[in-house]
Amino acid sequence: MKIKIDGFVLSVIGVIGLAYLFPQWGTLESKIPIDTISSIGISLIFFFYGLKLSPAKLKAGLTNYRLHLLVQASTFMIFPILVLALRPLIQNEEQEIIWLAFFFLAALPSTVSSSVVMVSIAKGNIPAAIFNASISGIIGVALTPLWMGLFVHNANSDFDFTDIYMDLIVQIILPVVIGVLLQRFFGEMAQKYTKYLTLFDKSVILLIIYKSFARSFDGDIFGSVSIWDLMLLFTGVLALFGILFFVTGFLAKKMGFNREDRITAQFCGTKKSLVHGTVFSKIIFGNVPTIGIILLPLMLFHAIQLLIISMLASKMGLKQRLA
Repeated sequence: MKIKIDGFVLSVIGVIGLAYLFPQWGTLESKIPIDTISSIGISLIFFFYGLKLSPAKLKAGLTNYRLHLLVQASTFMIFPILVLALRPLIQNEEQEIIWLAFFFLAALPSTVSSSVVMVSIAKGNIPAAIFNASISGIIGVALTPLWMGLFVHNANSDFDFTDIYMDLIVQIILPVVIGVLLQRFFGEMAQKYTKYLTLFDKSVILLIIYKSFARSFDGDIFGSVSIWDLMLLFTGVLALFGILFFVTGFLAKKMGFNREDRITAQFCGTKKSLVHGTVFSKIIFGNVPTIGIILLPLMLFHAIQLLIISMLASKMGLKQRLA
């Protein structure tokens, strides 16, 4: 039997290889304005989402409270409780730091842009994804420090989150609103060129993957620990992601969700935000020497979630188109 490999999977692998060979193109010091390009790309993606959203679909997505409860419960309750259950296994100070790093990962809010992009590629419930991904960051401002406050007593409540919320408004909410307002004029055109818009979505995701891996390679984030320790961390992160992906899918099925809602529950309820994690780490841990170890599971999880979810999204989207 002939095995057909998805072109997007090959593209992801190729982009990671490119990031390894040429990480300098994706760093903050690069002359290529990769952050600006990706920001514009994300804003355009959400603008096109708005164009394709009918008022009826938007209303249905926002009022689907059972789906919203599952996504937020997965993000802020199931995730932390799973890691919390492993705390009795800690035997020394080194294990305590590693466990704290995983618990910090588990307590973080979901990503915004990549979650919604993946849901769109997989043909899931886009309005619900936008709502859950956006509200997750706001809820996280209260719940993440609250969870971490049980084990860390270094929180600084005076930190300014203005930049994060401005990015949320400018890159996500505003483009969607503009798109929805223009939907009656250009909605049919957006539907007509859905195939090309999906290709654009995937191109932006590949750019984000390249940027993430390039900065990890350039900062030698994988070289700060031994290969053995890195493999153990990778295995732990992969297992955590796999368990959460299975649990959210199982619960979504038991709750009678349709295909679109199950995709949104799994994709939004299993992702964690690297941006929020970086900011929260400054608030909660300050300048402790172990901050690199604290952030390492988050870095690995960020890479894994982009890699696995992008492949799954592409496969699900293709299957739906052929159905």
